[in-house]
Amino acid sequence: MGSTELGEFQIEVLPGLHADSARMLDALVAASGWNQTRDDWELFVRQGTVLVLRDPQGRIAASGAVLPLDPGTAWISMILVAPQLRGQGLGRQVFEACLRTVQAAGRVAMLDATPAGEKLYAQFGFAPLWRLSRWQRPAMEAAARGLANTPAPLEALAALDAMTLGLLRERMLSQIAARAGSRIVRHAQAFCFVRAGRLAQQIGPMLAQDEAHAAALLTDVAGSTAHALFIDVPDERPLMHRHLQACGFSRVRTFTRMALGDDVQTGQNAFIHAIAGPEYG
Repeated sequence: MGSTELGEFQIEVLPGLHADSARMLDALVAASGWNQTRDDWELFVRQGTVLVLRDPQGRIAASGAVLPLDPGTAWISMILVAPQLRGQGLGRQVFEACLRTVQAAGRVAMLDATPAGEKLYAQFGFAPLWRLSRWQRPAMEAAARGLANTPAPLEALAALDAMTLGLLRERMLSQIAARAGSRIVRHAQAFCFVRAGRLAQQIGPMLAQDEAHAAALLTDVAGSTAHALFIDVPDERPLMHRHLQACGFSRVRTFTRMALGDDVQTGQNAFIHAIAGPEYG
């Protein structure tokens, strides 16, 4: 896809993450109150497609990202619009461009929708799969104890992630694990990634044999860091919710996992106790 005229705006595929485009994309994230960093944009550019809508002066007014995930799926995310330009249909336009990119590749489109986004995506035929919520904990004093980690090869964890989600994400997880400040925390029956964000550290994905092991790992991670924390947890996890509240988290927003297509990869969702984030699934 090259450039396409949309009234006085122009949509294009971002060929690379240069200083000016990175600065403007970071500004969109900040204006929206989202948590992504330049590392996230770098991943989308290198492993997927970033589409941007530019105003007549060449400034990025809206964005969207498509991340292919085998077999046959692509994740749509990062639908952002500059605050002063909202309400003009720009978000819909960039989303339509993302969807065309997915469909041209013959892939099933998936995403995690905000309540406002869910109404829009339903108009395109997206169906809800399950619901989840973001929980947030402010920065606080951490307990003076280390994490009970059990080292494991990234390849083994990525294989467990693929079995659970039904999608292959080893390249994505490898990039996240290699970032400054990222860590993998593993107990005998559970593991999670923790990565730096613009506003808070993000916990996820968190996979565990059962909810009790996930809750124990959550308590360990939360008690060992002073940073503010985000975690996105399926709504049907009552024990996790109780542990989140005990650890000082509060529910701040909801999402709906949605898909468009007949061959939706679902995996074994019972083992998912926190997703990687709405931008990654």
